[in-house]
Amino acid sequence: EVQLVESGGGLVQPGGSLRLSCAASGFTFRTYSMTWVRQAPGKGLEWVSTMPCGGIRTYYANSVKGRFTISRDNAKNTLYLQMDSLKPEDTAVYYCATYSGCYYKQSYDYRGQGTQVTVSS
Repeated sequence: EVQLVESGGGLVQPGGSLRLSCAASGFTFRTYSMTWVRQAPGKGLEWVSTMPCGGIRTYYANSVKGRFTISRDNAKNTLYLQMDSLKPEDTAVYYCATYSGCYYKQSYDYRGQGTQVTVSS
C-alpha cells in the first residue's frame, strides 16, 4: 500500500523559510516521480513542483520558481520541499504526491494527507 506522510509545516513570518518532508513507503521510491501540490483556503489544488525519478530535472510553478527547491533522498525514501522567502499567498495545505515512471507531468496517482503551512505576521 502506497503511503505518503508529510511533515514540517507550521506558522512562519513573511520572508521566512520552512522545509517540508514526505516519508514514502509501500512502493519502490527510486522508480517513482514525486510531486508537491497545495491547496489554499477556498481554492482548488495547485501544482507546485515535480522531480521525476531520475532526480536530475526539476520543474516548478511560476509562482514559486526561485524560492522553492524540491529534492529527494532515495536512500531514505524521502522527498523534500525547501521553501524560502515565503509570502502570505503561500499559505496552504501542502501535499506530497507520486506516480510511476520517470517523466514529467503534473497529475499523480497517490497523494498524502497534507501538512498546513501558514505565512503570517
